[in-house]
Amino acid sequence: MPELAISREKIGFLIEKAREFDVKEATSDPDSGSNAADDEMIDVLQDNGKDPVVREITGFISALSEDEQVDLVALMRLGRGDGTIEEWSDLRRQAAEGRNGRTASYLLGEPMLGDLLAEGLDEFRLSWTDARNTPAQ
Repeated sequence: MPELAISREKIGFLIEKAREFDVKEATSDPDSGSNAADDEMIDVLQDNGKDPVVREITGFISALSEDEQVDLVALMRLGRGDGTIEEWSDLRRQAAEGRNGRTASYLLGEPMLGDLLAEGLDEFRLSWTDARNTPAQ
């Protein structure tokens, strides 16, 4: 079984945050009131471009080492079905070759990122729910 350069703890944190991001929808309340109670908190689930979850994910991914970022992209692709665990070195090589400094944007552009990362971990026979779900510093 291949080794991961990124910890399950960090992946678990990203899965949780990605799932928070995945439930967002396009703005559908353009005439929102200034008081959240007036519109029954509908704006909480809308993506208005100022999402703190996006900033948190982006900052977290940017702070990862190059190897951790490469593993994260390869893990997402593994979960998406672009390869098998036996092809891990190829998935990792492709992820490394495609690095362009915009790893967070690339990953956030992938629908259901949290689920894909979890499925990738499943291929390693690892559970992200057993890991501490806050980032280790």
